[in-house]
Amino acid sequence: MAPKRPKGAGAFPKAVESPAPKTPDPSELYAALDLGTNSCRMLIAQPKGNQFHVVDSFSKSVQLGAGLESTGRLSRGSMRRTVQALRICQQKLKRHRVKRMKLVATEACRRAKNSKDFINQVRRETGLKLDIIEPEEEARLAVISCAPLVSTKTEQLLVVDIGGGSTELVWIDLSKVPHRDRPKAIMRLHTGFHTADSPFPAAKVVDWISVPLGVATLRDQFSDVTDDSARFALMSWFFEENLTEFAPYKDEQSREGFQIIGTSGTVTTVAASHLGLRRYDRTKVDGLRMSSDQIDKVIRTYLDLGPIGRRRDPRIGQDRQALIMSGSAILQALLRCWPTDRLSVADRGLREGLLYAQMSADGVLEDGPF
Repeated sequence: MAPKRPKGAGAFPKAVESPAPKTPDPSELYAALDLGTNSCRMLIAQPKGNQFHVVDSFSKSVQLGAGLESTGRLSRGSMRRTVQALRICQQKLKRHRVKRMKLVATEACRRAKNSKDFINQVRRETGLKLDIIEPEEEARLAVISCAPLVSTKTEQLLVVDIGGGSTELVWIDLSKVPHRDRPKAIMRLHTGFHTADSPFPAAKVVDWISVPLGVATLRDQFSDVTDDSARFALMSWFFEENLTEFAPYKDEQSREGFQIIGTSGTVTTVAASHLGLRRYDRTKVDGLRMSSDQIDKVIRTYLDLGPIGRRRDPRIGQDRQALIMSGSAILQALLRCWPTDRLSVADRGLREGLLYAQMSADGVLEDGPF
């Protein structure tokens, strides 16, 4: 006797629909825009626990500082490209109805003779009000963005932000802070490097410096040198010469308990090359730890490839092949001064710092461990 057919057998299963993503409440949203020498980047996010959830983002190479090194001014073409990118940002902000935002410009606008005219043009054509921030604030925001990557074992911390027009270095002593509180102590720097007495264990900023050399400005300084290897060596030594006023430059640093966190396109590109990624994957890069020897190996590969090989490399590309060498020259100079087994790669920076600072000031982040 044949078994009875189960009731409903052969029928189509009932469709299970996943709920549509919940539209975020505009009152919970924050925005951060970073207009640098090379790129215009923006994040729109909402607080989530002790972190934040990104709702929308924008990133475009606008090369605002193109020609600035020789003329001292922002060119018409650069300003036009940048305003077009900022219009897209303005549309995103309007669509999400964002009220809390911090929109900043950095080194290119700090240096350009006509930056005030440019800021006024942006206001007229997009309605966006850009603030030109000082180097100390830029350095501070880069530092707090990296707080989640700080190891509880770190005694001495160097945070390096390699930008298009400048490079910020901040040296922090965490030796007096209990191990588990060290990432939190970095976050508390959002109020300033030299804070008043606090009941909490404090991270001590030993020294910080803003070197007016980034991947674009350093490249432009040596654009007349035709030999690839010679140009790289000159850029690296020239950058190191600009570190002599940085207090820790004179001190030899033990690798034990010492951590460098590097935040820039240079560091993330080097990490992607080290991992052999064909397509960039932030989840594999952000937080990756590399040794000086591993980084040096990648840089030597870049030199062996030469300009044509670097253009063909999917991790670098035609637009960035020259910039990756000036960035690598900066990175090599830093590792020559302070070799480390623990350089943490940060795919984060000024935008994330701006978001953390706004959310921390409003008290909307949970005070939990990173």
